[in-house]
Amino acid sequence: MQHLLLATLSTGWIITIVVLVVIIIAMIALYFAGKKMEKKQAEQQALMEQNRQTVSMLIIDKKKVKLKDAVFPQAVLDQAPKMSRNMKVYVVKAKVGPQILSLLCDDKIFDTIPVKKEVKATISGMYILGVKGLHGKNVTPPPKKRGFFKRTMDKLQNAAGNKPAK
Repeated sequence: MQHLLLATLSTGWIITIVVLVVIIIAMIALYFAGKKMEKKQAEQQALMEQNRQTVSMLIIDKKKVKLKDAVFPQAVLDQAPKMSRNMKVYVVKAKVGPQILSLLCDDKIFDTIPVKKEVKATISGMYILGVKGLHGKNVTPPPKKRGFFKRTMDKLQNAAGNKPAK
């Protein structure tokens, strides 16, 4: 019976079925891995919220560099996963009290950090969670230019009477 069933399926169909099974298995594995990573991230976020503190600091420099090229202590580099050592991270060099420190920050707040200005920052360990200007106005970064595709979609949606996508 099995032999008869396989004989009726062509080689192309067999390959298609095998590829679909592999893709389905990969999607299931990614789903469960994503759930596990999501829980881990939520725990880390809660820990960072517990340990946050507000400090006054003078921002000296900020840049995007590879983690292994940034000037962090060897203990920090040893704790980082091997894959993330070659990833580029946002690093802010700041004077906190009498010390000059290298701190990590998120890409969402990296653009809002003014260089060569004193700010009040919310930090957790060596990670900057938020920044507020201490003297003068808070400088908001200029809005990013929209690409050709986004502009065209906005024009077409305006012509159709819909709201443009953000």
